[in-house]
Amino acid sequence: MLRIVTDGAADLPQEWQKEFGIDIIPINIQFGDKTYLQGVELDNEGFYKLVDETKKIPKTSQPSPHQFSEFYKKIAQPGDTILSIHVTSKLSGTYASAVAAGQELSETFKVMPFDSATGSLGIGFMCREARKMERAGKSIDEILQHLETMRKTGRLVLSLDTLEYARMSGRVGTMQAALASVLNVKPIAVLNDGLLHMTEKVRTRKASLERLLAIIKEEVGDKPVYMAILHARDPKAGQDLMKQAEAMFTTKDLILSDLSISLAANFGPGTVGIAVFPTE
Repeated sequence: MLRIVTDGAADLPQEWQKEFGIDIIPINIQFGDKTYLQGVELDNEGFYKLVDETKKIPKTSQPSPHQFSEFYKKIAQPGDTILSIHVTSKLSGTYASAVAAGQELSETFKVMPFDSATGSLGIGFMCREARKMERAGKSIDEILQHLETMRKTGRLVLSLDTLEYARMSGRVGTMQAALASVLNVKPIAVLNDGLLHMTEKVRTRKASLERLLAIIKEEVGDKPVYMAILHARDPKAGQDLMKQAEAMFTTKDLILSDLSISLAANFGPGTVGIAVFPTE
């Protein structure tokens, strides 16, 4: 049997977990001397409340190889194949932990770790496609080949409302964050080749969201796409962006989703983004 596993840096509609048989290993979130398992002991709103109360950004860490081993043993039976699709290895050690656990359990399971080179619903779309292909009778090699194509053609672009979270998490310097705040600059981050790049700084919130759409339009044109609109504690901005996207793109799927804690911890509430894959 094929088991599909991903991690807490992935976003996917709750119903997909059951409908497509996707298991999620949670990331570790450390506030001071207390560690929480994302989605098990701490949800998104609980995370934001703790940040508001403590004025500190938690440390997030990947599941350890031991946590992966125990998780695989819990969700699979001996002889199963486990396709383990994870957040970009250039920003997290999660994929490396999956590789180590797979080697340890090689006599029990066939573990196939896959580096998505993306995050959020970019990973969610990959997990869903893998399950749909498996149900259509495709081999694991065919599934991996398709995931590699998705990895090359997918895009994730984010507009940050503030650099304060990035400053607290160490992603940008204090001076850069303060200057952006004074100038009311809205940075745009693009995930490219597995790495996030702050590519542009737009002067207003409205302009930054328009620029998000323009960047994606430049990439996909009129091709039919799977698309997700992402937001961190700003559903109204997400809904507004979704309406604009619906009018601009040929969407086979258009989904609105909360941004995972692992990204929100670095970019903060008010962050809005788009994940997209051409369907052809």
